[in-house]
Amino acid sequence: MPKAKGFFSTADEMIILNAIRHAESNTSGEIRVHVEDKCKHDVLDRASQVFDLLKMQKTKLRNGVLFYLAVKDKKFAIIGDAGINEKVADDFWDEIKILLLKNFKNGEFAKGLADGIIKAGDQLKTHFEYMDDDVNELPDDISYA
Repeated sequence: MPKAKGFFSTADEMIILNAIRHAESNTSGEIRVHVEDKCKHDVLDRASQVFDLLKMQKTKLRNGVLFYLAVKDKKFAIIGDAGINEKVADDFWDEIKILLLKNFKNGEFAKGLADGIIKAGDQLKTHFEYMDDDVNELPDDISYA
């Protein structure tokens, strides 16, 4: 059984971190990835808890995005903050979820996350353009529990 810490190799982590940095270079949106072993509750509820624990709601434009994975339970969620949800359609995350799921089924977790993160950044730039004075408000590193 996989464990959250150590689930990704160092090379996989770099693929994900580079995707976050690339995505954030095109939008003022902030993207984080959180990985843990188990999700004992509804995956969206747990992702929302983690979103709060990581203080992702503290961004100026409320435009944080969390990619959440529970590796042993094989669950994942993508959630955006209030600023994003006010501006986008209800199915905004659906294409990205499908992309992740396709990759995850093939065991390509880092690639799936990276592709999803890049796509999220591309979609977010429509609503949250990158500004010259943009500040990286949240860490880019992967958090583990």
